[in-house]
Amino acid sequence: MSEVVSWEDVHKEKTQILFNRVKRIRNSNQPVKTFSIGFKDAELFDETHYAREVADCFKTDHHEFKLTYRDMLDVLPDVLATFDEPFADSSAIPTYIVSRETRKYVTVALSGDGGDELFAGYRSYLGEYWYKRYMFIPAFIREGFFERLIQTLPDSRDSKYLEYIRRLKKFIKGTKGSFPERVLALKEIFPRDIRRNLLCRSGSNENPLLEDPALSRVKKLLDLNCNDRINSILYADLKDSLPGDMLTKVDWMSMKNSLEVRVPFLDHRVVELAFSMQSAFKLRKGRGKYILKETFKDILPSRLVDRPKAGFEVPISQWLKTDLNFLIEQNLAEDRIREQGIFNYEIIKKLIHDHMSNRTDTSWMLWNLIVFQHWSDKYF
Repeated sequence: MSEVVSWEDVHKEKTQILFNRVKRIRNSNQPVKTFSIGFKDAELFDETHYAREVADCFKTDHHEFKLTYRDMLDVLPDVLATFDEPFADSSAIPTYIVSRETRKYVTVALSGDGGDELFAGYRSYLGEYWYKRYMFIPAFIREGFFERLIQTLPDSRDSKYLEYIRRLKKFIKGTKGSFPERVLALKEIFPRDIRRNLLCRSGSNENPLLEDPALSRVKKLLDLNCNDRINSILYADLKDSLPGDMLTKVDWMSMKNSLEVRVPFLDHRVVELAFSMQSAFKLRKGRGKYILKETFKDILPSRLVDRPKAGFEVPISQWLKTDLNFLIEQNLAEDRIREQGIFNYEIIKKLIHDHMSNRTDTSWMLWNLIVFQHWSDKYF
């Protein structure tokens, strides 16, 4: 970590660095071309209206694309075949399509990747932020009443109410155990109890004295000697999920369409500045990317600055229950799973039941399994 700087220094330097970085990349006085992608009939996952407001504010030459599940199915085989391993980030699909459409207008584009990892934009960072405050609640209220109540409620990504319940359940999981265990609980897709029993040759044969491999990796990535735990998590994500997921997705999907995507937030000076400031500049009053929003609030509509974090996600939860349910039937059928001999069908059966009955949202786990099966069919 470099020398800690003041709020005023951060504000001025960050604005200047980003301005210069974008100015160097842009070499025309013509209106900037901007591009966004969203989903038809999936309001909770569609942010194109926000992008349109920004475009109107800055008078850009804006292009907007809307997807349906059919668009996804058309490109799914090509998207999955592009990667050299099973890659189950469903947002790779809209990334592929927006890259394809963008390439019709430009050869180089800028993206905002890295902003969340540098300035605490993801909701998972709020878990550690609220952890200490949550622990002030007496245990008999916290565990004896509140947590028991929440666990009895259904959750789903299909409605705002059920999505809040899902987030609360995730947060509660992230309050148990050591610091690395809490971080893992907020980020993992398959919880450990499912991971232990999902593979046919795991489960009861696993030595309980051996540490969970996923937890071991989290410990290696976290700077456990750092007093600023939020910055420690950000640094781990900068080294792991950003290059391993986000940048991989954007790079492979854009280059597949002969589009070069550059990331101004990852200019080394922006990264150095971000880690020279305390996380209190980034996460304040329960709001992520606080310094970023404060820096640019005067040039953006307040409605956009103050809106909740959404994330670039696909309505896969909803689609797996409806139009894409056949992917579950094809890839996770009982006879196929048992003949394959890799996965424990009883675990998969429960994941499917929980999701289809709205007991709990297991769409990310199911999608990972579907992608693996697709990849297995192609190469084995």
